[in-house]
Amino acid sequence: MSTIKRNPGMPLNLDWVEGIQVNTSAVERRAKSYSGRRSIKKQHQAAWLLKALSCIDLTTLAGDDTTRRVKRLCNKAKSPVRKDILKALGVEKLNITTGAVCVYHEMLEAASGFLKGTGVELAAVSTGFPAGLTPFDMRVEEIRRSVAAGASEIDIVISRRLVFAQDWQKLYDEVKEYREACGDAHLKTILATGELATFRNVAKASMVCMMAGANFIKTSTGKESVNATLPVSLVMVRQIREYYQRTGYKIGYKPAGGISTAKDSLLYLILMKEELGRDWLEPELFRFGASSLLGDIERQLEHYVTGKYSASFRHAMG
Repeated sequence: MSTIKRNPGMPLNLDWVEGIQVNTSAVERRAKSYSGRRSIKKQHQAAWLLKALSCIDLTTLAGDDTTRRVKRLCNKAKSPVRKDILKALGVEKLNITTGAVCVYHEMLEAASGFLKGTGVELAAVSTGFPAGLTPFDMRVEEIRRSVAAGASEIDIVISRRLVFAQDWQKLYDEVKEYREACGDAHLKTILATGELATFRNVAKASMVCMMAGANFIKTSTGKESVNATLPVSLVMVRQIREYYQRTGYKIGYKPAGGISTAKDSLLYLILMKEELGRDWLEPELFRFGASSLLGDIERQLEHYVTGKYSASFRHAMG
């Protein structure tokens, strides 16, 4: 991630935050327009899908995770598409990998060993994921331990109650302390947008997290009843654009949960390119929080190469 000038954060500016307005009907109309576009076809679609898979955070966050499952996930991250498909596409020498592997703290040691020297980032969910209701000092300590265990990225969850209370100072202070605990690791702040009730709350929380030093803002834990959507993504990326225009720092975006098809991934890539520009089509600034998405992308690439759809079980994680 060294190519992007890292966001150092800034003092909390409540005038910026309180001045945020969101036109809900305009957001929904704009988001709907993406779904009505003509789809990307043939070799252009194949190229965009290869880009999409390079931006995936392959994730396993189950209570029954095992070292064996994490090993399979890491192997898939290193080689996300079958070699015969890559050869047919003429891209076998590009060393395409996913952006990262994301796991709980307990799985970091195993994942770190499997990913060493691959260039694939290692992310850990932290701060009492997914509810974020453990004691604050424990949340901060969890970050420090995960960084010490090899995590290069930390996905934290914000305290949603602070958004409902409009206590922006407290939210800023918490996220800033998380950022300091990360050291050199990058901080991805999860807003749990499905629980924040309004687009305005989402927009304000996004801005506060960026001011506090977040390197990415992320929609969801994947555990909420509503996860990533195009409208909420539009709200968040426009706050990223606003922050960049005001400070010169580029913040990454990660939609997570509910994105499982290749077609969906293309809609998000188009949104990023149109709203933020070409720089935001790289894993340094854009990630999908997903795992099942990779299987469908690989299936679509095989269809492009062979003209036939294979069974989904042929594109398992390992």
